[in-house]
Amino acid sequence: MKIEFYLNNDPHEIEVDPAYRLLDLLREDFGLTSVKEGCGEGECGACIVLMNGLAVNSCLVPCGSILGKHIITLEEFRKTDRYEAIEKGFMDAGAVQCGFCTPGFVMATESLLNQNPDPTDEEIREGLSGNLCRCTGYNLIIKGVKLAMEKGAGLW
Repeated sequence: MKIEFYLNNDPHEIEVDPAYRLLDLLREDFGLTSVKEGCGEGECGACIVLMNGLAVNSCLVPCGSILGKHIITLEEFRKTDRYEAIEKGFMDAGAVQCGFCTPGFVMATESLLNQNPDPTDEEIREGLSGNLCRCTGYNLIIKGVKLAMEKGAGLW
């Protein structure tokens, strides 16, 4: 199947099996390694990308469903002021340890703040509920999101 879509703001047209996972396309075909495979079942959030601005688990997205869509990975998002605010917030809060889950948390945070620039603690927990971290602890990540909101005031 021929699929046209946008990846990191560039148009692409590819011939691909519509059942091929977006995760595999991004990592194997485009070399975008910020997208990680953790569980492969949509439970851990390590593979989160933005699809038309919303966080999706790329391990659950068949390529047949990206036709005409805009996909943004951390490789592109890290070029933005919003990324800098999130990065600084996470670092200042000590919300990063091994780093495996961090790209997914960053992308989920962007999606959350894009939809709700001033979430409560409970809304942050809910917005990040699809992400798992075994090292840092969620209180530090929530603190990181709150610091990102402060540092990036007016960006979302």
